[in-house]
Amino acid sequence: MTGRILMTIAHRAAILAYIVFALFPLFWLLKVSVTPNDLLYSEGVRLWPSHTTFEHYRFVIENSAFPTFFKNSLIVACSTSVAVTVLSSLAGYALSRFRFRGKYAIVALMLITQMFPLVMLVAPIFKMLSPLGLTNSLTGLVIVYTAFNVPFATFLMQSFFDGIPKDLEEAAMIDGASRFIAFRQIILPLTLPGIAATLGFVFTAAWSELLFALMLISGNTSATFPVGLLTFVSKFSVDFGQMMAAGVMALIPACLFFLLIQRYLVQGLTAGAVKG
Repeated sequence: MTGRILMTIAHRAAILAYIVFALFPLFWLLKVSVTPNDLLYSEGVRLWPSHTTFEHYRFVIENSAFPTFFKNSLIVACSTSVAVTVLSSLAGYALSRFRFRGKYAIVALMLITQMFPLVMLVAPIFKMLSPLGLTNSLTGLVIVYTAFNVPFATFLMQSFFDGIPKDLEEAAMIDGASRFIAFRQIILPLTLPGIAATLGFVFTAAWSELLFALMLISGNTSATFPVGLLTFVSKFSVDFGQMMAAGVMALIPACLFFLLIQRYLVQGLTAGAVKG
């Protein structure tokens, strides 16, 4: 009995230590964002400043281009999430339900695309998008993000479709429904957890992506917030308070998004792990 109690205490202590380790950077982000500039270095290392201010938030909202960066990131992340989810749902269903020539070659090619470091592809992608006028454009970013996220999202959705018996749609088709109607009215509602997991994965990837946003976008009008954070870094100084305030505000949409899909997301991740 004593050993079991000790194991329980050790287990919970390990979980608590992991939670503290994971959340401490976010706590420090919040702490610096409300610390006045004159106290950032003068007080040394403190868990909380002697007094706080929201001046950094006011400056970011009123005197910087962060609202534009925020809007651009929201447009790119939402557009990419919707496009990838629609394409990966159709592709995952096709890979799960149909047998056709070249199916395994397509799967192999999709896997190969995940093996290359993204930095190797910046120059070729820039050369392709430049003649089309898609550099320094949110549309170009959405296209690039969609292309890179579709393969993984397709495999993710395929795993959910594989876990749904084919008898359900076959019964609907016997009753007179077309395959598309059976897919839309019967299969898709059963894959809502998978769709939520895919949306969450893609939204996070597009919301926080920096490399292509930095390479393909020039100027503040089309910049996303990861690129916009660099505007708080000058040649001789870094405005840590303003940067951290912008970072805190940038967390809000992601937190709200995951709060909305939390129920389906947990079901989707669990089902994906079980069905493999």
